[in-house]
Amino acid sequence: QVQLVESGGGLVQPEGSLRLSCVASGSIVRINDMAWYRLRPGKERELVALITSDGSSTYGDSVKGRFNISRDNTKNTVYLQMNRLKPEDTAVYYCNAYLFTGIVWYPYWGQGTQVTVSS
Repeated sequence: QVQLVESGGGLVQPEGSLRLSCVASGSIVRINDMAWYRLRPGKERELVALITSDGSSTYGDSVKGRFNISRDNTKNTVYLQMNRLKPEDTAVYYCNAYLFTGIVWYPYWGQGTQVTVSS
């Protein structure tokens, strides 16, 4: 059994910062890509940022220059540092990890954490 647990969401004022964390636990042999997605009201799910196992990263256009993704492979953890937040960043943020359980490669998802940007 594999679990991804996000934390760090909350309410923040515009131009503020938040740091999200996601820890993967359970029957994990290897983790390949880790990523953050978000679901904004009335929008489709979108990729926020992705980081490969060797540290290469990709960002959605709307967050480039403001967000930074990182990971600690020793802790099976991925982080998302969000700076200069805007009201349009309000969303539920989901962690995703493509990992090998010893039997199969599969993309696992966390339960989501709410981020609200409002004054």
